[in-house]
Amino acid sequence: MHRVLYAGLLALAIVLGLGPVTIAYLRRLKFGQAVRTDGPQSHLKKSGIPTMGGLLLVAAFMVATVLVAPPGGRLSLALAATAGYFFVGLTDDLLIVVRRRPLGLKARHKLFWQCLFGFGVAYAVAVSPELGPRLSVPGWSGTIDLPVWAYTLFSGLVIMAGTANAVNLTDGLDGLAAGAVTIAAVAYALIALGRGAVDLAVFAGAVAGACLGFIWFNAPPAQVFMGDTGSLALGGALGSLALLTKAELWLALIGGLFVLETLSVTIQVVFFRLTGRRVFRMAPLHHHFELLGWPESKVVARFWLIALVFALAGLMLAPGRAVF
Repeated sequence: MHRVLYAGLLALAIVLGLGPVTIAYLRRLKFGQAVRTDGPQSHLKKSGIPTMGGLLLVAAFMVATVLVAPPGGRLSLALAATAGYFFVGLTDDLLIVVRRRPLGLKARHKLFWQCLFGFGVAYAVAVSPELGPRLSVPGWSGTIDLPVWAYTLFSGLVIMAGTANAVNLTDGLDGLAAGAVTIAAVAYALIALGRGAVDLAVFAGAVAGACLGFIWFNAPPAQVFMGDTGSLALGGALGSLALLTKAELWLALIGGLFVLETLSVTIQVVFFRLTGRRVFRMAPLHHHFELLGWPESKVVARFWLIALVFALAGLMLAPGRAVF
């Protein structure tokens, strides 16, 4: 537990200490956020705010993890997966702010690289004698044994790539994604400690600490945005924690807010294509409540509470013995 706290505090200190310098540098480079004109009109004032703050966020928790965590094969895999998703997000952001391509990477290219990294991690877990292609189910003492190919396909696509995109969708309001990831990362730190995976617990603690530090600059009104550089890397980090602690399906509970955000987009798209009408005023879900008249800070605070309830529910059914 001490190592987890040290890593979290170190990552927090790195972000707080280097945040002003990083923001000033991003502003000097004119790496400003491009805001959708078809979104909530209140967001137009955010145009030009520096983005790609995920550079500092990811660097902070990576450095803190390497300095504090005991070495281990599972930790190396988690760091490699996070780095892979980080570079996908970085490429996407650079195409937007440097090449002035509004949509960045084409969706199929982005999904290809996300799945490639996701399948790599899932396959490594599946063939590991220590971990294996087994799925535990919340509330059930048994396990589901899958063929290696089935586990790789499901975990790589749904857990890894799915989580990365879900965090990316949630990153639409100041502080929302960073706070939700903090809560989920703390939950996985407790699960990892309960299973004796100190290296993964330290990694999760560092992720939580870095996100807390980032909230200092990203809270309404935001001084910087994490961009895809941060959101995809954080999603990759959570997905790898789920796989490497063998708590894959718990991510649907612990990251329940991300599931809701993703479902809102899926429902909106499918329903509109079938009927020509919308279920929500705007998707993802947080924009729906904004357009209902909720202030941004209220949406963020209430969604954080929803994320906390989901995480506590996941911990109540945690595999093995979680530390509380």
